[in-house]
Amino acid sequence: MLFAIKFYDNPQAVTKDDFESDLKRIRYIKRLLKRYNNTGELMIHLIMNHLIILFNVFHDAAVPLLFYNLEEELWPIVKSFLVFLKRIPEYPKTKVDTIDVDQECLDQLNNL
Repeated sequence: MLFAIKFYDNPQAVTKDDFESDLKRIRYIKRLLKRYNNTGELMIHLIMNHLIILFNVFHDAAVPLLFYNLEEELWPIVKSFLVFLKRIPEYPKTKVDTIDVDQECLDQLNNL
């Protein structure tokens, strides 16, 4: 929570509720990724919208926030989105670099 507060940058947010509603986007993304993992239904545009808003308010801190709050089984899927958005930092090398992408998900993103 302190990490998220430290990197939160939304000039339009004036209350704690605004911060919490932005942070809830991670839960929405998690729910959508689990749906894809269980049913194969990928809601690309909705996930992309949530990710873009996360990056707008948390900047580069959105990447560690996502991986910290998601189960490891969802990491390849979210990494596919981050690779597509070119949001994986090249340096320093981290554990994120060792995670494989979900090729089916990446194919669907590239076919947009």
